[in-house]
Amino acid sequence: MASSSPAQTRAALLALIDELAVVRGAVTLSSGRQADYYLDLRRITLDHRSAPLVGDLVLDVLEEAGLLAEVSAVGGLTMGADPVGTAAMQRSVLRGAPVDAFVVRKEAKKHGMGRRVEGPDVAGRKVVAVEDTSTTGGSVLTAVQALREAGAEVVAVVVVMDRSTGAKERVEAEGIPYLAALTTADLGLD
Repeated sequence: MASSSPAQTRAALLALIDELAVVRGAVTLSSGRQADYYLDLRRITLDHRSAPLVGDLVLDVLEEAGLLAEVSAVGGLTMGADPVGTAAMQRSVLRGAPVDAFVVRKEAKKHGMGRRVEGPDVAGRKVVAVEDTSTTGGSVLTAVQALREAGAEVVAVVVVMDRSTGAKERVEAEGIPYLAALTTADLGLD
């Protein structure tokens, strides 16, 4: 895939989201809220055309915020964050600024090492919690809590698509910068 500007990456990803991930019709979101459409971003984060764009966009957002150089790992609450963290990890290698990825379980394993954060050890590391889409911020804040308990310093939250329904305010109230790569307004859904 040829290198492109952040604006080109953003435009290409928005077009794919509109084509593949916007499902129109009444739905109940994981937060319990009702919506007139559903953003099935797994159709994006797990698609061969758009996954690299997702990784690049996460890295672009971190770079624009001046955080990319200090971050050593990205990831979040399984399942929505898994492909986002993996895409960012893979694209970071191509940029010559590698970051690791991690997965946060909903609860600690009951066997083995009993870890809640899987992958490289995050203790003492500056990390970013990621999410595919955010409504209330609940999932990403669950990841933040687990990461802090594991000894990580969470320097930011990055979401691919913010629904502009309170997640930013809730995350920032916890003292964490909230960086949204895209919003539903970018798709004309607000």
